Amino acid sequence: MFMSISSTLDRVHFQAKHNKWMRYFTILNRIGLAIGFLPSGFVKIAEERFTALSVNHPMGNYLEALHRTGWYYPFIGVMQVTAAILLLIPRTAILGALIYFPIILNIAILSFAVRFDGSLFSAPLMILSNLYLLCWEYDKLKFILPFNHHKNIEPAKPVVASNKFPIRFFSGVFVTVVLLELLLFNMYTVRPFNTLRDCKEQCKGSDKSKACEDFCDCIHLQGQPLDSCLEKYNKAPKDSIRKK
Repeated sequence: MFMSISSTLDRVHFQAKHNKWMRYFTILNRIGLAIGFLPSGFVKIAEERFTALSVNHPMGNYLEALHRTGWYYPFIGVMQVTAAILLLIPRTAILGALIYFPIILNIAILSFAVRFDGSLFSAPLMILSNLYLLCWEYDKLKFILPFNHHKNIEPAKPVVASNKFPIRFFSGVFVTVVLLELLLFNMYTVRPFNTLRDCKEQCKGSDKSKACEDFCDCIHLQGQPLDSCLEKYNKAPKDSIRKK
């Protein structure tokens, strides 16, 4: 079984590595991920506050506390910049991807925890992009997987790279991005958003508009913890019941 899985992965990876369009896509992913970390990394190295979010906002509160952690704050910036630079260099791209992954995974989990719009969609996309780069380096990482590679026979390498456009792959990428966006922006009944005004915009047309507005005030004006504000919102009756 493992032998079959290993052979299949070797064949798929070999075909991808020798496709011109897949190579372009890989370069695009490396550049995109690097751009995603360089600005934020330099801000942290300079020990400047990363965002203008109010400290009442759950993410703003977290980032303010992070900013006050002394040398730990610029250390994160150094690691982000290091990962980004390594990604831009072909020979060190695999090391950059390995460093990048735990950082972006932490950012994504944090974004879900505090429902932060700033990276609620971008962070999961960056995780997928990072995973793609790790898969691209499968031939270097496969030996840590529980597969038997001793009897693998590498297929003959083509003289030139394939120019065939991988329609199925890129169609899958497009569908994944669309489904991910639909899922992420519809998985929460209420979100803090970045400002009080934007937060209250979501309350229009809601069956709990009053509770929604109270939730926004709880976050942005009172500075209460997100869980506490959500608990009040969930316990509040719907508008139709309230009017009775």
